[in-house]
Amino acid sequence: MSNVHIRPLRLLIQCPDQKGIVYEVTKFIAENGGNIIDSQQHSVDGNFFMRLEIDIASDELAAKFETIAAKFKMDFSFNSHKKNMAIMVSKHDHCLNDILLKHKYGEIDVNIPVIISNHSDAEEIAALYGIDFQHCPIIDKNKVAQEKQVLELLKPLNIDFIVMARYMQILSGAFIDQYPHRIINVHHSFLPSFKGANPYQQAYDKGVKIIGATAHYATEDLDMGPIIAQDVSPVNFKDSAQDYVAKGRDIEELVFSRAIKAHADDKIIVYGNKTIVFN
Repeated sequence: MSNVHIRPLRLLIQCPDQKGIVYEVTKFIAENGGNIIDSQQHSVDGNFFMRLEIDIASDELAAKFETIAAKFKMDFSFNSHKKNMAIMVSKHDHCLNDILLKHKYGEIDVNIPVIISNHSDAEEIAALYGIDFQHCPIIDKNKVAQEKQVLELLKPLNIDFIVMARYMQILSGAFIDQYPHRIINVHHSFLPSFKGANPYQQAYDKGVKIIGATAHYATEDLDMGPIIAQDVSPVNFKDSAQDYVAKGRDIEELVFSRAIKAHADDKIIVYGNKTIVFN
């Protein structure tokens, strides 16, 4: 039986910008029997970023690519497998419901082996979708023990990345270090404005004309990680604070699912505290 990739092989490249990169990479793929079905590239601040989707029946491309990578001082990755995504959630379930529905309809192309929560509220939702639910409460304010329990649950599941679907806890640096740039959080505000508690009330009190939401990678520096997706909605003097909340939920779902899909499809390269997000 031939070893054929059912899914396209995705190649992400980051390196110093210089002449000849595109030529060498595309030539290499052609010489190894690959067909490029999608290609995007971008240069900024003397750096080069590229994403390719390749139709190829070989699993040996990564090892052969090392020569070109060394020549151009590349950081690169080849990916073709469907990622395993864990969901963490607290009591607010609108983002969770949106993710699961889009996953059901194939819009988010991942495996979801587990939903983890510090509360039991989402257990019925998990059961409805046939997904394992794990209740990991924080007992006696001992977040260290709770995070250790969560990590032990995740380890045998080969989790590729985690999404915080309004998981209303601050993850420790020790936890985040286990999944660097692989934990996506959604913040119910258009960062960096109106951070902290009750941002919609802050926006309402300020009389803003737009509200927004932000999806970003979690870092130890709260709400300051690389931003993946943002969007806004107009508001006016007729809207109440609750109208802000209702509109905000819609935006949160939009930017969160957009960020998740981009990560699942290998469309993101982290660059300092910024991201290159390919179309």
